Amino acid sequence: MAQSDESSQASSEETFDMSDSDSDFEVEFRSTKERKRNVTNAHGPVPPKRPRRKAASQPSSRSGPGLSPTPPASSPQLPSHGTPRPVSPKPLSPRQERRGNKDRQFICAGDMYEAIRSGKSAVVTVVDEWLDGYKHDREAGLLVLINFVVQCCGCKGVVSREMFDSMQNAEIISTLTKEFNEESVNYPLCTPGPQWKRFKAGLCEFFRVLVRSCQNSLLYDDYLFSSLLALLTGLSDSQVRAFRHTSTLVAMKLMTALVEVAVTVFAQVKTTQRRYDVETTRSPEDRALGRLEELQANVSQLLEHQEELSSMMNAVFRGVFVHRYRDLVPEVRAACITEMGEWLKENPTVFLNDGYLKYMGWTLHDKQGLVRLQCVRALQGLYQEKDFIGRLELFTSRFKERMLSMVLDREPDVAVEAVQLLLLIQQRTEEGLSEEESSSVYPLVFAAHRGLASTAGAFLYHKLCSVMARDNEDQDMGARRAAFLNILVSFYTQSEFHEHGAYLVDSLWAVAASELRDWETMTSLLLLQETEPGQGPSDEEEGALIELMMCAMRQAAEVHPPVGRAQGKKVLSMKDKKTQAQDRRRITAHFIPLLPQLLAKYSADVEKVTSLLKAPLYFDLETYSSTSRLEKCLDVLLVQVWAVVEKHTDGGVLEACARVACALSSPRYTFSSRADLALSQLLDRLTDRFSSHLNDLLQGTADEDDVYSAANTLKRIAAFSSAKDLTGWKLFEPCFKLLKSGTESTDMDKELMVPALTCAAFHLLWERQKVSCSTPSEVELKQLRKEFRSFCVVCQSCLSVAHAEIRDQSFELLCDLLLLFGLGSVRSQPALHSLALPPCDPLRSEMAAFLLDHVFTEPEDHELAGEEEEAEVRISTLQRRRNQLAGYCKLVIYGVLDLSAATDIFRHYSKFYKDYGDIIKETLCKTRMMSPVQSARTLCLSLQQMFTAEVSEEQGAGDLGEIRDLARRLAMSFGIDLQRVRSPLLALHTDGIRFAFREAEDGDPPPNLAFLEILSEFSFKLLRQDRAQILVFLKGECGSAAPSCQAVKMYHRSLQPGPSRSAEAPSPHSTPVAKRRRPSPPGTVSSVSEEAWLDSSGVRGNLSGPTLTSTLERQPAAHASYAPSIVSEAESDDFSEGSMMRRVEPNRRAQPSPSELDSHLTLPVFLRLTLIEEDEQEVDIDEFESNDSDSGTAITLPSTRRSTSYLEDLF
Repeated sequence: MAQSDESSQASSEETFDMSDSDSDFEVEFRSTKERKRNVTNAHGPVPPKRPRRKAASQPSSRSGPGLSPTPPASSPQLPSHGTPRPVSPKPLSPRQERRGNKDRQFICAGDMYEAIRSGKSAVVTVVDEWLDGYKHDREAGLLVLINFVVQCCGCKGVVSREMFDSMQNAEIISTLTKEFNEESVNYPLCTPGPQWKRFKAGLCEFFRVLVRSCQNSLLYDDYLFSSLLALLTGLSDSQVRAFRHTSTLVAMKLMTALVEVAVTVFAQVKTTQRRYDVETTRSPEDRALGRLEELQANVSQLLEHQEELSSMMNAVFRGVFVHRYRDLVPEVRAACITEMGEWLKENPTVFLNDGYLKYMGWTLHDKQGLVRLQCVRALQGLYQEKDFIGRLELFTSRFKERMLSMVLDREPDVAVEAVQLLLLIQQRTEEGLSEEESSSVYPLVFAAHRGLASTAGAFLYHKLCSVMARDNEDQDMGARRAAFLNILVSFYTQSEFHEHGAYLVDSLWAVAASELRDWETMTSLLLLQETEPGQGPSDEEEGALIELMMCAMRQAAEVHPPVGRAQGKKVLSMKDKKTQAQDRRRITAHFIPLLPQLLAKYSADVEKVTSLLKAPLYFDLETYSSTSRLEKCLDVLLVQVWAVVEKHTDGGVLEACARVACALSSPRYTFSSRADLALSQLLDRLTDRFSSHLNDLLQGTADEDDVYSAANTLKRIAAFSSAKDLTGWKLFEPCFKLLKSGTESTDMDKELMVPALTCAAFHLLWERQKVSCSTPSEVELKQLRKEFRSFCVVCQSCLSVAHAEIRDQSFELLCDLLLLFGLGSVRSQPALHSLALPPCDPLRSEMAAFLLDHVFTEPEDHELAGEEEEAEVRISTLQRRRNQLAGYCKLVIYGVLDLSAATDIFRHYSKFYKDYGDIIKETLCKTRMMSPVQSARTLCLSLQQMFTAEVSEEQGAGDLGEIRDLARRLAMSFGIDLQRVRSPLLALHTDGIRFAFREAEDGDPPPNLAFLEILSEFSFKLLRQDRAQILVFLKGECGSAAPSCQAVKMYHRSLQPGPSRSAEAPSPHSTPVAKRRRPSPPGTVSSVSEEAWLDSSGVRGNLSGPTLTSTLERQPAAHASYAPSIVSEAESDDFSEGSMMRRVEPNRRAQPSPSELDSHLTLPVFLRLTLIEEDEQEVDIDEFESNDSDSGTAITLPSTRRSTSYLEDLF
């Protein structure tokens, strides 16, 4: 019996040997009679085989009744090879085919396609109807199935009966290719939309059900599936992508279904052989009559079936998979590797070996994320089975390094699946992952992508639990959770990213929520009294535990991820809201009595107390009014908060205290009067203390202790002024006196001036808010107007002081106050029009000078503390400057400052694009919406100012590269709708021409003629009729003033009538009609017209590449030598042939060198575009060996410790 099982298994493995994938495949199906000659077993010769019924006459597993006898051998079949035959007449239309099939009770291909596409009919019903027709006429039934496959490819052609009888497969496919009648690049499998996704699922299900329905009969008739697989193999090698994709998918699904049937047949062989062996052990008188012969015949038949299945699977593997798993289309490669994963799981005896696993390993290096994703998911299915781990040892050792590197894959979805795969390897294999290998996954818990971070959190949680289980085996639940928290704190403190506890908590929240919600264990560890030195947590560990505890409280109370990980606005479900309410109640009940104790213990530590002061913001504060005992807890908390205020002068601590005080004194709570009274008493003490030192400060008689005490008191008052209305304490007048005295004296104390500026500014803001909500009197408005004017004078004087803190604070407060007291803010309130005070000219000049001196400049050396802190200081400095620039831009956008004030901003657009490009671009868009013409004139004025400064420095027109670069970038900002920007462009050109031909005072030639070179950068945006108008204006202004000047010639050449790209310009989302040939989209210029334009413009050049015909194909930024201008604007702006070609030097026959390309705007793109679609050819295996999938990839961390190159994403 064992010998028979081994022989049958060996037979299966021998007949299904597909490991050699290097040879070409030719579909061959041998006759069943030629496959098996003799069957031997341990008990002698095999009795004669029972006559096998014709497969077509055997009942199917689903169709029930028997089929009609098989037609004679002379009936036509699909020939695979032979001499060519004449082409058939015109094929039948689908309607003719449906009418002919209706007479014979056939379901036609169109009905099958519609049933699968709509999904309204059950797939089993469609298969059964087709099988009924196939039983009556197998040639006609096969023809219907072939046309169904052709229609699923999106082909409009039909295989007629004449084609079916007279043509070879290759000829049929060639005819279908010619009659494809492709209307678009989309075909059913690649068409987006839920309906077509259901169609793909229905198509796969159709062939799976077909194989199951035929597994006992038609599967072995040597006609249906052999003919179908022969056609699919031919289609899979077609140059038409639709044929290749669809046939490959169908073939792979057939292969999967055949593997399932093969597993069933193999089990039946073992069962039947076992029964036969049992029967042979019985004595002859105990055997049933004919039982032994029947079992032997069943074994023989099953072995034949097994061999036929192996032959068909071998045909699919060698004929389709081996060639298509490296297809040019990623969807085809993904389909192949996905189904291979199913084969490995379904039949590991045959497939789960190195001969097939090598394809999985090679595909891990695929350049497309979709293919890598499917490969990793297929591997996950293998590693989930414990029985497969032994077979995967060699594969794991060979490709572990690649799997570890995929955690940094450029596609986040692939990285997520790679981490899950490593977690399975860690859990299932004996060796697991070493600590060094695991360390490549740990930093991902701080990644910005939430899915990747959560998966890495699950990996980290498993590692921490394994360490905890090894060290603490015999402990109760409380001790185990305390041990887990200690290990987590150790990991957090030892990691490089220990400033981002919120991201670590969010990563672990899905798997360790119970441990992170264990407030009792956390607070017991923090309030633990040390009986022996070194017994409790260290100071650093206490700080880390407090931070993690506060982050867990925020996560439980707010139920949203930290900044940078939110993926759109998520609406909480009822279950989430219920959980959130429960967590808030638990947090409140636990921390109300313990928070004062924690504040008292850590009141001296700035970082710890700042974190702990966040806790009341996550409370259900209404709980304080439930019982008198809790009201006493509120009083104790307020006492601790005021003690913290008296003890600290750090800005972060004072802001946290002010936030808590503002929350507790909110009028929506019944206990707010208690908190408000306590806060008022605190402010009374602070203002009295400040008033006691004021006279000495103003007279200059205060000593250092008095100045220090007054400065600290004023800092505390300033912190509360931002959270509470302090106008009742009348702090503006003393603060203004102090500011006026400081600006008049030579010795200015920044510790006093900065909080005094803050207090005075917030007094004006609160007063402005009060008059907006009430009906103020004229006296009140006059007083507020006077105070505002006085404060502006003081701030103006502070803009030029040496202290950076005073200077920056004055500018930021000025921007806020000018915006609130501007005309736009009171336009809807006529009673407040008297408050509108536009800034005076000296103030405007001072603010513009501040921008030039302290914003559009590099950080000074003394601002950088050292090499280690240089990056952090640069980032904080840049963030402050961005805020200042944004405040100034708001004044321009809201009309407080004229548009001409924006020239100081626009002329730095190119030079400081990396730091302020997004702010300046948004300002440019807003000003264009306000007044398109005036905005364009402002741009021209900015260029004129830069040109004048350059000429004055160089004593003549020197190098204008920087100005031309700015002009080029500003020209791109006009967009692609040239019809809408006609008037602004005309105004810009006319102003620029007037400036260029402005006469010199001493009668010399115009000194600004070189400005026309800069102005030519905007010419490609002009329409044809506007160019003619500008030419007329140019001739009128030029007169006899050096018309032969080089700049005039260049500008005149740029205005020559050329190709216009106005309303007929192609949409960036348009797609070509044909797939294999990509014609020029509407509105583009052919090579002939381009050559004519070159001749007329006087610019000649012999370019080896084709002319620009489409903007659909954009090249990567890495290939562009002029990366800043090409990449930054390519997504929203248009290009013109004129602006691209005019920079080519005359009579240039050689290809431009890379250094020459650096000075061209878009010439590299112009040379790279091609009209010819990339060939549909097989990709080399060597290309899969590359590591392009994760080259240049790094972890995206939500960290503020970055270089300035990351600041575009940071802000």
